[in-house]
Amino acid sequence: MPQSAVHYRVALADPQAHLFAVTLTISQPDAAQRLSLPVWIPGSYLVREFAKNLQCLTARQGGKRVALKQLDKCSWNATCRPTQALVLEYQVYARDHSVRTAWLDGKRGFFNGTSLFLQVQGKENLPHDLELVANPALSGWQAATALPGVKTSRTGFGHYQAANFDELVDSPVELGKFWSGAFVSGGIRHRFVVAGAAASFDGQRLLTDCQKICETEIRFWHVQADDPGCGPLHSDYLFLLNAVDNDYGGLEHCNSTALICKRADLPRRASSQVPAPEGKPAAQAEGYHTLLGLISHEYFHTWCVKRLRPTEFRRFDYQQENYTELLWFFEGFTSYYQDLLLRRAGLIDDTAYFDLLAHAINQVRHTPGRLLQSVAQASFDAWVKYYRPDENTPNATVSYYSKGALVALCLDLSLRQQGKTTLDAVMRALWSRCLGTGLSENDLLAVLQDLSTRSFAKEIASWVHSTTELPLKPLLQAQGLRVLEDAAPDAEQLGLRFVDGGQLRVKSVLRGSAAEQAGFAAGDEWIGLSVGSGKSQSAWQLTKLDDIALYAGTAKRVGAWVARDRRLLSLTLTRPPTLSNWRLVAGERKRVRQWLETEL
Repeated sequence: MPQSAVHYRVALADPQAHLFAVTLTISQPDAAQRLSLPVWIPGSYLVREFAKNLQCLTARQGGKRVALKQLDKCSWNATCRPTQALVLEYQVYARDHSVRTAWLDGKRGFFNGTSLFLQVQGKENLPHDLELVANPALSGWQAATALPGVKTSRTGFGHYQAANFDELVDSPVELGKFWSGAFVSGGIRHRFVVAGAAASFDGQRLLTDCQKICETEIRFWHVQADDPGCGPLHSDYLFLLNAVDNDYGGLEHCNSTALICKRADLPRRASSQVPAPEGKPAAQAEGYHTLLGLISHEYFHTWCVKRLRPTEFRRFDYQQENYTELLWFFEGFTSYYQDLLLRRAGLIDDTAYFDLLAHAINQVRHTPGRLLQSVAQASFDAWVKYYRPDENTPNATVSYYSKGALVALCLDLSLRQQGKTTLDAVMRALWSRCLGTGLSENDLLAVLQDLSTRSFAKEIASWVHSTTELPLKPLLQAQGLRVLEDAAPDAEQLGLRFVDGGQLRVKSVLRGSAAEQAGFAAGDEWIGLSVGSGKSQSAWQLTKLDDIALYAGTAKRVGAWVARDRRLLSLTLTRPPTLSNWRLVAGERKRVRQWLETEL
């Protein structure tokens, strides 16, 4: 078949060595053809240096070797004859299980184009072909991608075409033996591909619930038939879900999303369910709701960040950081709607929604960094802070996901209480106003002014560009909610965050906390506790967090034994006044339901 100007052939060269083999053919290269591998992937704001995994790069024309000069860490130059095709061959090492890079072994393959495809400078806007080549040794393998197929086999291997480089690298590929199912929402075929599921997996339930999410979100964005852009946003949509022992995350793409979750969080057939203790929610149900929230979040990005995007992202520069102060809007507002739309889809009830909202509120309230960094600064600094967390992260930063969601909450409740519009209407107006041109903060302010008939400049300046506390409690109470305060868990009371699993190893010590004053440090393992003094002193070994309340009782001062660098240290810990966690309960149900179920 005839090839486009830029053609990539991907073979599963050596699964046991985790190597993809890539052949790039440029039909009419420039005389000095520059090639670059991206250093980051849109949607994940960190320079990941994908070139570290590229090896054995060679170039030929007419069977003769062409010299390549490396220009920097990820760019090369080839001196060519423009009248003859340039063929480059190289391998990519792929052993990152995340949704951001690439993976290949004898059981599964996956890749994002930013990890595999050299960008042909000057030809980015031309059509790009992708050829996926099956490995005969990998019996039963299939391929799945959202790219339009040109000539493919029933297993999905074969030829695909992208309109340009952006579309090519925005279309991840799943390879291997996987479960697949589909449904139609809004006239669009949605396909689900699940790798790594256990025998208990209930695929039909996943499809049924996800169809509710998709229909709810399509209706959210296109509630009126004459809305600009109403109708199919894409011909097909693809969910790629990898189920593993212990991981969680997602990455949005225009016509697909890549997801990873705990295998135990997949829905299970009724015969495989483990009964929960009486009076307690099933842990599996909670994990499944977390997965549905992830799906809701990434699907919402189909509109918010992939098509409606910051002005700074109208065209990506794959060779360096692309800065914006608006991640609080694109990620934060998406986080707000991911759970609210689960509630509107009927997949969680009011109580579950209020628990999720309270969790987000408490997470921000107990993060000292909220008093140092504005959420706009957090957006701009994502490249050096959010994706590089360390023990000081909660003390110096705030999450643009969590606080951004609370900014959305404050805006939504403020608008609803004014009675003229809602944040739902604001989002749709921004879609109409900014699709194709890019969104700026001024666009948000203008739409807020138009729909509410008053300026929200002071609120945005305070909530987004300063570290002033958000007016959450009065807004929630005015919307018909009761805000109750319960004692926070011991770790939050003391100002400690622990490494997940097993021993009480300290991950972070929060600024100004009792633990910091006592001398705790990140990396400490808290192994013992003593109460009292002299003959009345009792000492206890700690194995879990609940042991603190058990052995300390109401004592205001306790001794803490920690292991640090193989030394045993004795610290004196003064327990602070009780810190609280918020708990939200519906009071005036009519006002609550106007928010959760209806629009103005």
